[in-house]
Amino acid sequence: MRTWVSRHVGIVIGAVALVLFAVVPFVGWHVAWVLPGTLDIVNSTGTLEVLALCFMFAGVAVGYDLMFGFTGLMSLGPVLYFATGTYVFDIALTRWAWPLWPSLLLTFGVSLVLAVVLGAIALRVHGIAFAMVTLAFAQAFFYLIESNPHNLTAGDTGLALSYTRLPSLLSGAVSNTRSLYWLALAYLVVVYAVVWLVTESVTGHVFVAIRENERRLDVLGIRPYRFKLLSFVISSLVATGGGVLYILVIGTAVPSVVASTTVTLSILIMVVLGGAGTRWGAVVGAMVYVYLQQFLDKVSAEPSFTHLPAFLRVPLSEPQFLLGAIFVLFVLFAPGGIAGLVGRLRARRHARALILASGIDQV
Repeated sequence: MRTWVSRHVGIVIGAVALVLFAVVPFVGWHVAWVLPGTLDIVNSTGTLEVLALCFMFAGVAVGYDLMFGFTGLMSLGPVLYFATGTYVFDIALTRWAWPLWPSLLLTFGVSLVLAVVLGAIALRVHGIAFAMVTLAFAQAFFYLIESNPHNLTAGDTGLALSYTRLPSLLSGAVSNTRSLYWLALAYLVVVYAVVWLVTESVTGHVFVAIRENERRLDVLGIRPYRFKLLSFVISSLVATGGGVLYILVIGTAVPSVVASTTVTLSILIMVVLGGAGTRWGAVVGAMVYVYLQQFLDKVSAEPSFTHLPAFLRVPLSEPQFLLGAIFVLFVLFAPGGIAGLVGRLRARRHARALILASGIDQV
């Protein structure tokens, strides 16, 4: 039993974490200076909402890691599909008063068509050109929804979600925080399972081969283009699911929040921070990034900090500066992200064990 646990430590840790997160809404402990919500209570509405956002962005990051970490495609346009999920779903429910399931089908249908068409165009080029083309598509979509075409998106004022066509468990981000929290956790689990199945399959091995040496696949008679497009489409649909979940949790879609390039850069930072090409690293990186972002916003508003010296007060009042500093430190001292750091610690421990074992054998 002990040997099995040591070999499958990742599965054990993941299962334990899943159980612990699942029971969080039932825990009413008061924990000062740790929780990001307005109240320092584990199952408060603010804390559950932040954790739901952590799960949501973790799922989006895992989907992006499939394309960036495993296939080696650096897209700067995942925000396009995230915003598609948010706005198409919001418009269908709010403007057109469609029921839940037709709205979901429309949202993922539109996203699938966009991913296939735009991905087929963008993948005609490689490297930085591919990144720039995807960025151009994302920027075009941002200006489209900001211009409020036919009064559908409400422009910069934001489009609030109408909950009248939603089930009672999802109608209201405040009154049903627990339901949305569990929905976000389920989304992360499903996305992780799908990405795990894909990356562990033959197709996933081809993705990695594309990342390592695409020309070698051409020599072997395998067309990388189709596999890159598949990776692009799966990642885009995952981002769409994250956009749908975002509007359910937050309740309002604003272009500057859900469609700007800042979202793409944040997702990229999450994956790099956690460790690209590791799956679980993207989950940890996203949760750490979102949690710190929300927690530092809370810290920066702390009234007692106004009495601190300027060299402490100024950095603490700028959450984005602190996040950037943390990211730079990780890039400098942990280039493989959190997953790389854990891997190096494991390697050192294994090396010490081998040294001790060889010393015992010699004795």
